[in-house]
Parts: sequence; structure tokens; C-alpha cells
Amino acid sequence: MKKRFVNMALVSLLAAVSLAGCGGQAGEQSQTAGGSGGDSSGAQKEELKFKVSITVSESDTWGVAANKWAEDLEKKSNGRIKLKIYPNESLSNGNQPKGIEAVQNGSTEISVHSTIIYSVLDPKFSVPSLPWLIPDYEQADKAMNGEGGEKLKELVRSKGIEPLAFGESGYRQITNSKKPIVTPEDLSGLKIRTPSMEMMVDTYKAFGADPTVMNFAEVFTSLQQGVIDGQENPLPIILNSKLYEVQNQLTIWNYMYDPLVFGMNKKLYDSLDPETQQLIKETAQEAAQYQKELNRQQDAEVLAKLKEHGMQVTELTPEQIKAFQEKVKPVIDKYEGIVGKELLDAFRK
Repeated sequence: MKKRFVNMALVSLLAAVSLAGCGGQAGEQSQTAGGSGGDSSGAQKEELKFKVSITVSESDTWGVAANKWAEDLEKKSNGRIKLKIYPNESLSNGNQPKGIEAVQNGSTEISVHSTIIYSVLDPKFSVPSLPWLIPDYEQADKAMNGEGGEKLKELVRSKGIEPLAFGESGYRQITNSKKPIVTPEDLSGLKIRTPSMEMMVDTYKAFGADPTVMNFAEVFTSLQQGVIDGQENPLPIILNSKLYEVQNQLTIWNYMYDPLVFGMNKKLYDSLDPETQQLIKETAQEAAQYQKELNRQQDAEVLAKLKEHGMQVTELTPEQIKAFQEKVKPVIDKYEGIVGKELLDAFRK
């Protein structure tokens, strides 16, 4: 009888251990149990708290959208799922590639990062931003919502990150403190800051410039001190980072489209129940769509404000842009060999 009692106790203990192990990574990320999210079975679900890293300030469209996402997700989950936004790459000390690495290893649960920074993981992420490959927002929507976007999602997943949605930083323009940029020759010898993207470095070398890879957190001071002559970014970032205080020349040339990935650690995402996954993904997609609309609405307004701040604006004509496109043809050819024609064509459709 005593032996039977011991055996029953062991069975109960093993069952308890087994059940505890089913909590997985989602349980580890949960700080507080007993949230009021509630599923159809009536069982209580754990409260989930996730860190969200973004590269720029909360006043940029990325930050505005991330805060909207946090509000919507908390409301729709009845307070069960909470996001805390960390702007200005504060979780990675200004190092954008480290910010993505943190999402891969799970020390940061979620981030909003440009595919330009993802290209550090794999040069195939360079494709959407190849010079003038995606010439306007209509083509951008077609590519990102179609075959190109699907291939990009597969690539993100292969790096241990679940792509929840695509936003956009928009079209990247160039500023400098020396002279108007109208022809490729105007870039000759200029020290232009670029992110850690080999394709972008190749592009500026083709223009005859001196590309300098640098974390964005260092850009303002480097421009101020004359370490670099110029930089390139979408208009809202140029405005919100007050680069007009250290740059007086702005050229509008729409040379690169810059998608954003709302990404979540894949192991964590996969450990969540389907209802929670759907709620996180749906609210992320709503926030990303809002971010894109806001970004596009702001273009003309932001440009006007930059002019008010004293920037001299040069808007290139299609004919003037052709001279730059001729210069970067070897870059396009090089990356077709690296990433493959099939992937490149998916963004051309």
C-alpha cells in the first residue's frame, strides 16, 4: 500500500512538472499572471509586457505609430498585453545592428527597424532600397503588398524574427553643408554618412563621394564638428533630428525607398496562443498602415518647415536624375548577382 502511494505521488509530480514546462517563452516574458484577456474557454491568460525598440525619436512617425500600437493593443486585450516603447535606439546604445541582434536573441522582444539595417544580416535585404528601383509610392505599395513583400517576410523569418507588418521611413534625400547637389560630379569627394549597408557604400562610391559608415546617434555631432560633410535620410528624420542646424543644403531626389519591419522575436511569437498572435499582428498592421499614411501626408509639410529653417532646397528633375541612374547601373548589376534576379524582379513587378 505504501509503495502504491509513493508511485501515485511520483506520477502527480511528473505531471505537474510537465504542465509547468508548457509555459514556454511566452510565460518567461510575462511579468504578471492573471490578465483579463480571456479566451473562448474562459481560462485566464497571463499578462504580457514587451519592450519595443525604435531607432528614432517618439516625435517621428515611427514613434507616433509605435505609441498608437501600444495603446490599441492594451485596449483590445483589455489591459493584458502592454508594450513599452524605447526610442532613439536606447536599448542598444545607439547601435542599430545590435538592436536587431537583441530581437534575434530575445533580450528585446520587438523592434521597428529599417531593412537597410537588416542588410547587415543578409545583403538580400538591400533589394527594396536599390537606387531608384522603386520610384514612387504606388510602386512601393504594389511591391510590398505583393510577391516582393512575401519574399521579404520569408527572409525576416529565416533570421529568427517574425515580421508583423511593414511600415516605411519613406524616400531618402541628401543634405550637405558645402554646395547644392545637382549632378553626380557635385558629390565628388564629399564625406557622406551612410548606415551599415554595403550597397549604400557602393552607391556613393559610384557617385565619386567618400561614404562614411556611422551610427545615426553620432551624426548630428559629426556634422557639427565637420567630421562629415553630409548625410541622407527621409525628410521627417532630417526635421525631427534638427539637422537643419548643421546643414544648409537639401536635395530632393527620391533615390531610395526605405521600408520598416515591425518585427518580433520568432521563438516568442511562436510560443503565443493563436488568439494572442492574431491580436498582436492585427494591431501592428493597423499601426504600420497609420504610420505610412502619416509619413506620406507629412512630406510637403515637412519640406516647407525645412525651408523655413533656412535650408536651400534643390528638387531634381527626371532628366537630372538620369545622370545619377547611369552612374549606379554597375551597382544594380552587382547586386543582381548577389541577391538573384528572381528576388530583384519580385520588386520590379
